[in-house]
Amino acid sequence: MSRDPLHTKLCDSLGIEFPIVAFTHCKDVAVAVINAGAFAVYGAAPHSPDEIAADIKWIRERIGGKPFGMDLLLPAAAPPGGTIDELRAQIPKTHVDFVDDMKKRYDIPPPKGRVEHFELGWVAQDRARAQLDVVLEERVPVLAFGLGSPAFLIEAAHERGIQVWGLVGKPRQAKRELEAGVDAIIAQGSDAAGHTGSIGTFSIVPAVAAIAGDKVPVIAAGGITTGQHLAAALCLGAAGVWTGTVWLPSRESDVDIILKEKLIAATAEDTVHSKCMSGFSMRILKCKWTEEWERPDAPPTLPAPYQLLLGGELHQAVKDYRIEPFMTDAAGQGVGFVTSMKPAREIVFDMVDEAREVFENLTSDEPVATPG
Repeated sequence: MSRDPLHTKLCDSLGIEFPIVAFTHCKDVAVAVINAGAFAVYGAAPHSPDEIAADIKWIRERIGGKPFGMDLLLPAAAPPGGTIDELRAQIPKTHVDFVDDMKKRYDIPPPKGRVEHFELGWVAQDRARAQLDVVLEERVPVLAFGLGSPAFLIEAAHERGIQVWGLVGKPRQAKRELEAGVDAIIAQGSDAAGHTGSIGTFSIVPAVAAIAGDKVPVIAAGGITTGQHLAAALCLGAAGVWTGTVWLPSRESDVDIILKEKLIAATAEDTVHSKCMSGFSMRILKCKWTEEWERPDAPPTLPAPYQLLLGGELHQAVKDYRIEPFMTDAAGQGVGFVTSMKPAREIVFDMVDEAREVFENLTSDEPVATPG
């Protein structure tokens, strides 16, 4: 080929070798991916402002000046403020009773200490804003938003030399964010892990790429775990890929080994698109929690953040005591291609090698074998 198909405008924009973006909540994974020549966005939403500042310092000390990103959640539907107790007091008794009955039937004890879900920044807008202030002050090279529109802060970010990326699940959202001035758009299909829309990856990526044109790089997201997925995304018009599930069972990942083994054993059919975790549509691994909310007598799920607060203590206890039937994580439909625990560096290189092989086969002069 006349040029390297894996060197894209995303590589030029970030000064990276490979157009692979790892979204991860684990600092060790982020550092390993960055030092392998790709890019990482660290999910900061579960952390306090002080923890975020410490995480930024920790990452910077280990990547030698290379760029990295941070991801925050800013849903407009979040209450403006309030303590956790005040917010939980607004949860209907029917829902509290439903979860209390679940705890009793499965003998789930109270959590050992802090409840991580209660500390998420997007539980209330004032918490999210405090997180954002730290990232702006620290001038992190890229600020990405997995939920919520970043339009209101683009000017402040650009004044500090920070790129702003927006994640979209619909073409009309892409148009709005382009008009607002984002530096890259993550086009996420419904086969993605976590909070997703209803349009599949093979439909949303070329639609957003057509809207973006040469204005900004489009990053494909949704079920991407292999080099074949990377090559396909570039052929659809993307300048790179946003990956998440593939890093969860990596060697560096701090995910519990029980959950790593569940992820490795899982297929695409073992994920479910549900509002039962956060109140937003979210793709996660099936577990007892998802099964309970599918019961005919289950109450309707609550809007965010109340659904998350409703299950917060149960989910923390599940993590504290390693209660396997309830253990889950956000996982995309590409999870079926994740079949072993490998170092993050090896995952990067394998993905690159697989993508190169795809492109080489497409341009080979050798005749392609046909069935029969």
